Amino acid sequence: MTKEIEMSTKYDPSQVEPGRYEQWVEAGFFKPSGDPKAKPYSIVIPPPNVTGKLHLGHAWDTTLQDMLIRQKRMQGFDTLWLPGMDHAGIATQAKVEARLAEEGISRYDLGREKFVAKVWEWKDEYASIIKQQWAKLGLSLDYSRERFTLDEGLSKAVRKVFVTLYKKGLIYRGEYIINWDPKARTALSDIEVIHKDDKGAFYHVKYPFVDESQTFNGKHYIEIATTRPETMMGDVAVAVNPKDERYKALVGKEVVLPLQGRHIPIIADQYVDPEFGTGMVKITPAHDPNDFEVGNRHNLERINTMNEDATMNEKAGKYCGMDRFEAREAIVKDLQDQGYMLNIEPIVHSVGHSERTGVQVEARLSTQWFVKMKPLAQAALKNQQTDDAVSFVPERFEKTFTQWMENIHDWVISRQLWWGHQIPAWYHKQTGEIYVGETAPADIENWEQETDVLDTWFSSALWPFSTMGWPDTDSKDYQRYFPTNTLVTGYDIIFFWVSRMIFQSLEFTGKRPFKHVLLHGLIRDEQGRKMSKSLGNGIDPMDVIDKYGADALRWFLSTGSTPGQDVRFSYTKMDAAWNFINKIWNASRFVIMNLDDDTKAQLPDQSEWQLADKWILSRLNNTVKEVTRLFDGFEFGEAGRALYNFIWNDFCDWYIEMAKENLSGDDQQLKHNTQNILCYVLDQTLRLMHPIMPFVTEKIWLTMPHEGQSLVTAKYPVKNPAFDNADAEKQMEKLIDLIKAVRNKRSEVNAPMSSAIDLLIKTKDDDTKAVFENNIDYINRFCHPKKLMVSPEVKAPSLAMTAVITGAEVYIPLGDLVDLNDEVARLEKEAKKLVSEVTRAEKKLSNERFVANAPQDVVDGEKAKLVDYQAKLASTNERLAELKNELN
Repeated sequence: MTKEIEMSTKYDPSQVEPGRYEQWVEAGFFKPSGDPKAKPYSIVIPPPNVTGKLHLGHAWDTTLQDMLIRQKRMQGFDTLWLPGMDHAGIATQAKVEARLAEEGISRYDLGREKFVAKVWEWKDEYASIIKQQWAKLGLSLDYSRERFTLDEGLSKAVRKVFVTLYKKGLIYRGEYIINWDPKARTALSDIEVIHKDDKGAFYHVKYPFVDESQTFNGKHYIEIATTRPETMMGDVAVAVNPKDERYKALVGKEVVLPLQGRHIPIIADQYVDPEFGTGMVKITPAHDPNDFEVGNRHNLERINTMNEDATMNEKAGKYCGMDRFEAREAIVKDLQDQGYMLNIEPIVHSVGHSERTGVQVEARLSTQWFVKMKPLAQAALKNQQTDDAVSFVPERFEKTFTQWMENIHDWVISRQLWWGHQIPAWYHKQTGEIYVGETAPADIENWEQETDVLDTWFSSALWPFSTMGWPDTDSKDYQRYFPTNTLVTGYDIIFFWVSRMIFQSLEFTGKRPFKHVLLHGLIRDEQGRKMSKSLGNGIDPMDVIDKYGADALRWFLSTGSTPGQDVRFSYTKMDAAWNFINKIWNASRFVIMNLDDDTKAQLPDQSEWQLADKWILSRLNNTVKEVTRLFDGFEFGEAGRALYNFIWNDFCDWYIEMAKENLSGDDQQLKHNTQNILCYVLDQTLRLMHPIMPFVTEKIWLTMPHEGQSLVTAKYPVKNPAFDNADAEKQMEKLIDLIKAVRNKRSEVNAPMSSAIDLLIKTKDDDTKAVFENNIDYINRFCHPKKLMVSPEVKAPSLAMTAVITGAEVYIPLGDLVDLNDEVARLEKEAKKLVSEVTRAEKKLSNERFVANAPQDVVDGEKAKLVDYQAKLASTNERLAELKNELN
């Protein structure tokens, strides 16, 4: 046991936190215990992207994980919290390309090999920054097991999964319409597309009949409305609904494609909505996913008029080489000049944008690799009906998962990038044959590897088991720590990541990847807005730590909301968090300063406990029970409230204040007992708080008498049946009610605590009388009475303020300071409140569903409240009657 230096008079995180984390890591506290008798508990960190620094969302996410793992470690579990980072293909490549662009260089100038080397440099730079941020947050990660989604072990797992799915027919290559990012020049999955409202227009265009004698509604043309005239050069048909009586006679006729002169047919297809627009739509199979399906049904040509960078190609005719939006302007002008434009109708419509680069996404015909999702999704949904189901917290998010899985589309997994897992497929240079394998073909000189890489989420989906050594199923970590226990992540990536981990884990390990998935919300600003660069409202968590300390930030993040809900960041809340820690600091400092050298965190014999001792130990016991239960249910906000109430109200405001009486008295044995109890309660409280506030609790704990090296590996408090003392809590509650009542009455008439007053207490029962008589010292200290009377025979003076508490009426004669009319008005107000409480309790207890379904202790508690409120109401009304009689 080594005590640290004395504590300063004010909590200063800059004097508490620096250097502490390095000591923990060096001591190896964060590694699994390796105890074969201990139950394993594991978490894999949601790997942050190496695109940049961590934000407040990461801080929130990892704080919750750290709290869980620290508590489980203290509870004796063999804990593993595995760290790692994600290569984040498109996002990281975009960042590096932007940096190179500032130097006037493109990836094509460097070539693939040199460009990838540049990205590795970026990765090393930001991985180092992220690890520094982890340290600053106090995350108890086992760095000896750190992984990266592009390291060799994970690459081996990726190749194994790809090849296995391919051989099972669940991965295929085909030409389809996909989401295309023209800036990154890569395919995107549906969930990488963000829809935003953009200003646009419906362009109403004439499509003349080939047969000049043909008319419709007296006109020699039909009217087509489009929002994307730049794709017109790829039109191959006009479609109508086969049940639309207006156009039945036109099916089979041909129209002229404006500006190009090509003849295209009018066809009938169920896809067309007769109620939308004119009920006639142009069909452009290479530039629209729905048109693509129509084209397949009618064997129509696919004319792709755009290059990878969204410039027009040679199939766009005279518009070749133009940017897509430049081409739109030119085509619109030509349509107007040549008399084809009927009308331009301005609209605001939802348009897809790339999540990563922000540019407008194109629907583009492309050959890509896909995962056939239906069988994988069905297996995941079926598993949710078994005992091995993943438990979603909150439960409502399971519906989100289910709905997405039930309506899932095939997953486009190829990306036209250079940074990522290169697809393990090779094309024979002469025959075009495709070879897919975990290793390259033996005669590699005759083959060319697929240049595309895999979607980032393909490797991330394997994270819970690939990090444990899979596909080596004999790996010790895989055998011991997989499946993991809890995943903590934001509800916004259920589709991106959570669902994919579930179906890949079931497919390749036969097990769920985690038992629980705890979903939290988003960090928003004080106005409830999402934090973003465009709004300029982002908060750097490291700046917050520099000002308030990591413990204050962790306290705010862990107690700020309930599972699944967003949280609003505010500096006012941070001030409150710091203030709470300062309260703990000052209370601890007082306790430590009043301990003797022989004081230990051990309790005296139970026979020597006073009422306040019994009460604080019972309250501590209840807090241990509640906090443990709430942690198990991931109700960290409620756990925080329980801790706050115990520390601030019970321990600091009451027990420490009452302990001062014994510490300053002449009874040395009583003083020694009080010191030991103070030390014990503080020790247990620090252990309870450590998972949330690791730095300050460690500092205080090492400054006081302790056994062991660190709170990190100290035992977590457990409920002790010997401490349960409902009678002591009831007695103490009466004493506290009395003291509060007297303080409130003094405050109402501005009678300072230093002024002595007469205090008359009319007790209603022997128990209440005994409590007050046995604790006269406390009443004298906290109420400062000049004259004190405790008796059932007390008569209420006429000029006295009255307080009705459980088991007693309190009278404070204050002479001329009391206005009887004011006192009557105050008691009438009090009676009204009590009537409301009685009515509420009666209504609740008359509810058969509540009485039948609520736990018995809750029902009994409500009954006890009703009896108490009824007694207080009766006493209040009785006193009111007396005062009104005097006034009359």
